Amino acid sequence: MLRGGIPFGRVFGISLRLHYSWFVIFVLITWALTTSYFPLSHPSWSLRTSIAAGVLTSLLFFGSVLLHELMHSLVAVSEGIAVQSITLFILGGVSQITEEPKTAKDEFRMAIAGPLTSLVLGGIFWAIWFGLHNTNSFISAIAYYLGLINVLLGVFNLVPGFPLDGGRVFRSLLWWRNRSLQRSTRIASNIGRGVGYLFIFGGIWLLFTGNWFNGIWFALIGWFLESAAVGSYRQLVLREMLQGHTAKEIMTQECMTVSPDTTVERLVNENILTSGRRCFPVVADSGLQGLMTLDNVRGVPRDRWDSTTLKEVMRTLDHLKSVGPNEDLSTLLKMMTEGNIDEVPVVQDNNIIGIIGRDNILNFISIRGELSKQ
Repeated sequence: MLRGGIPFGRVFGISLRLHYSWFVIFVLITWALTTSYFPLSHPSWSLRTSIAAGVLTSLLFFGSVLLHELMHSLVAVSEGIAVQSITLFILGGVSQITEEPKTAKDEFRMAIAGPLTSLVLGGIFWAIWFGLHNTNSFISAIAYYLGLINVLLGVFNLVPGFPLDGGRVFRSLLWWRNRSLQRSTRIASNIGRGVGYLFIFGGIWLLFTGNWFNGIWFALIGWFLESAAVGSYRQLVLREMLQGHTAKEIMTQECMTVSPDTTVERLVNENILTSGRRCFPVVADSGLQGLMTLDNVRGVPRDRWDSTTLKEVMRTLDHLKSVGPNEDLSTLLKMMTEGNIDEVPVVQDNNIIGIIGRDNILNFISIRGELSKQ
């Protein structure tokens, strides 16, 4: 999952983001179009015309990538699966879909939507080129390139290398046949790794032939595919390992609570250093007020520890993620990962009954993994 990025809008409730690496590829594509593609295909154009065509073509290309990802997301939403964001980055676009499809049919529809969108866009742009190539060279040149690149994008994404769209289509067919999502994902992931290695070896071969740009690009795509295939399978295994288990099974019940009027100095000396704990619920007569962690302590200058109380620097309830004792561990892990949260209080009837840290979940996963080897 790509973190960070610059938000630039929302469509159908889905956040749209530009990852910082996108600016690199935008500049590279614009430069290649401006200095090579358009001057070679239209030598009569001025430099200003080539630059204008290069910038406009790059923007429309990434608009096409965005539409490709948006169609994935809209199909997912129609199937009741939430989509948090779409991020454009150096290798294209990625939709942050919150969960796996529920059926093989849903998977197939979600996966095929993107490549079909790219192929349809390619046909539309080529139709524009065909209609204008004798009358408007500027628009027709842009349309021809966009038609070509969208068709290539659609065909490339149909390569059966998970987690490419084609790999997900392949996984959906395996899933429909053998009724096992984990087994289907393992097979599709292994094939995806193989496709990734082919790209890497192809990139290395291009480097030895002197084609540095395409060689590096192919190797980068291959590395991304191989690592994404491995990561996708591991995520699925973790989710299935945690599914059906709840927060109350792994929470630490001996919660050392502290008062909101306690100073940071006292918390460190009397609680953190003596107990080794990293997280403390802040509780008053009215119940849970917030949570105090090492991150909160580090945010206070050392010379102010003795004059700063916990209620001034704690993470308050309105900024605090909490779960109930029956929260599914797979959902909990996802919440902690996406929110970059280290500890979560377990709350029932406005009373804190336990704490769950990342180490609790990791220990549970480690033990389950060891038991599965027997």
